[in-house]
Amino acid sequence: MPHFVLDCTNTVIKSKSQESIMQLVYDTAKSTGLFDPNDIKVRINPFEHYMVGNAKDDFIHIFANIMEGRSTEQKADLSRRIVSELKASFPEVPIISINIRDFEKATYCNKTMV
Repeated sequence: MPHFVLDCTNTVIKSKSQESIMQLVYDTAKSTGLFDPNDIKVRINPFEHYMVGNAKDDFIHIFANIMEGRSTEQKADLSRRIVSELKASFPEVPIISINIRDFEKATYCNKTMV
């Protein structure tokens, strides 16, 4: 675990490869030391059809789902690091954001746990 699901406009993946964008998020998450590198999962969903307010501005938004147990400060640092790296790589994209949600250990299950 963690899962980083990146939603973005098609324009974003036309300027850089999906693999390089996912690698940037992976490397940044790994650099925090909060996660086992083998557990970090990154996916990307490019959108052709979307609205941002009443416009068609480009965007990158990451939904980060991580196991509970990290402090607010650790999660805020993770958010800032990822947004900073994306901002440096995509200065032309006006909207870059992330939100982090905690999984509950008590309710999380995967197939190896059954």
